[in-house]
Amino acid sequence: MIHPDIQRFLTDWDKAWSTLPAGAGPAQRRAHFEVVAAGMREPHPEGIVTDVHLVDVPETDIQVRVRTFRPAQAVGALPALIYMHGGAWMQGSPETHWDITAGIAAANQQIVISVDYALAPEHPFPRALHECTAVTRWAFDQSEALGIDSDAIAIGGDSAGGNLAAAVTLVLRGSAYPLRAQLLVYPAVSFNTDRPSHRENADGPLVTVASMPAVNAMYSPDPAGLLNPLVAPLLAESHAGLPPAYVAVAEHDPLRDEGIAYAEALQADGTPAVLDRGESLIHGYLRAKAYYGSAQASFQRMCAWLRDVTITT
Repeated sequence: MIHPDIQRFLTDWDKAWSTLPAGAGPAQRRAHFEVVAAGMREPHPEGIVTDVHLVDVPETDIQVRVRTFRPAQAVGALPALIYMHGGAWMQGSPETHWDITAGIAAANQQIVISVDYALAPEHPFPRALHECTAVTRWAFDQSEALGIDSDAIAIGGDSAGGNLAAAVTLVLRGSAYPLRAQLLVYPAVSFNTDRPSHRENADGPLVTVASMPAVNAMYSPDPAGLLNPLVAPLLAESHAGLPPAYVAVAEHDPLRDEGIAYAEALQADGTPAVLDRGESLIHGYLRAKAYYGSAQASFQRMCAWLRDVTITT
């Protein structure tokens, strides 16, 4: 059973989306999402300042916009989290996920870098992954100017953003950019829908199994691409040597079991991984933390883990 407080959130969410015209395409959905998220945004936490930077992608003419959140009164180099928003690879922005990133910055008194990566279908794989990887390298290379402790840089994201975060750790494994941790929140890490959670939660809420093929085809137009470990990180031959992970799933989510499988794959290959099973929660529950105590508690747990694993001595 979904808790009544979560149902209250879903009622408000559905009402906000009800004015989107039937058959709306990605561009219309993006614009509407910005309006919905702004209308439901929590108050901005006191003492957190935000700024925008443009990051060059090497060997291209592409610049990626990032929004940073940092404690205004902090002194010295701070831990940092590079965060990729969710939105099925085709919608969302640092502004739609403001509550999450500003909240982490406030809870942990750390810097959060929210990435406005290129969206599908106009920019399918690997464009977003290239951009997120470039931003990660930039955070290391510019750590002194940004006030970042280069020994305490983590990466994370929710849903499609969790997919990108996991893929970046695979790209940078063993490189000169040693990520300290990865925070994966209800991540999409596999395109195999033959799991119990897909049957149990086929109709969502928020994410439905029927909607997945069209969304997946936007990100990876070639079906064979869904077998690429950088698209489906669960399929990597090895998950050894990756940053310690916190994998948060939700009980009432089609993606639940692939998230559990990813945490188990990390553990099996010797990568420390904490699994938060998200009892009573739904996909996208970080948006409901102002509605439901269990969502807020889960958010606080992941912040506490991130704080503990990125503190340098």
